[in-house]
Amino acid sequence: MEPLIVAALAAAGFAAGFVDAIAGGGGLLSLPALLAAGVPPHAALATNKVQSALGTTISAARYLRHGYVHLPLAITAFAASFAGSYMGAWTVLRLPSDFLAKVIPALIIIVGVITFIRKNFGVTDRFTEARIRHFLGVILFASTLGFYDGFFGPGTGSFLAFGFVFFFRFGFVRATGNAKAANLASNYAAITAFLFGGKILWPTAVIMGIANILGAWIGAGLTIRGGTKIIKPVFAFVLTGLLIKIIFFS
Repeated sequence: MEPLIVAALAAAGFAAGFVDAIAGGGGLLSLPALLAAGVPPHAALATNKVQSALGTTISAARYLRHGYVHLPLAITAFAASFAGSYMGAWTVLRLPSDFLAKVIPALIIIVGVITFIRKNFGVTDRFTEARIRHFLGVILFASTLGFYDGFFGPGTGSFLAFGFVFFFRFGFVRATGNAKAANLASNYAAITAFLFGGKILWPTAVIMGIANILGAWIGAGLTIRGGTKIIKPVFAFVLTGLLIKIIFFS
């Protein structure tokens, strides 16, 4: 690739890591950049997963270090999401995924309405302790969204963060931290499949991944310091971008 294209992809990786660390949805920036650079679709998907996973690992670690990850629930979510993502990827090879494009816009609108009509949604962290019902809930919740990520994918990180607020009464910062663990699992499950397919462009993935790590580090730091007032505007941007992408570009 020409140096200018490499620089543009690195910039896209940085922006994707920054946005993803705050509210999910970084793939809305990095995947189109890879496709615009002329990378074939399967290779673009595979390369995007690798660079995204690198940044998500860093942001998850930063949230964990600052105490925003409930480790038992996060580990459970990781395992459930990995299994769900693997099954989703297995299924998508056998079934058409077009029908999901008709369902997801309605889901995005519902998530947006709940998040922004309820002004205190995710502002206060009301989670106290993990009970058996929480573990059962996170298995169902994370495996379902993991399956979605393997089967279709757009916005998984944002839906995970919303779910941790809606179902477990986390504040948005801790919800985002726990969502990273589950999203990381679904990324690695997909990478495993792509490894066997030999579709990953490693030089591009590494360059974008390094930039993604830097963006994720800065984004996670801003979220930890700024809380919900940082997350909600970015969350709105991601949901709007998702809606536009799915309706007009799927």
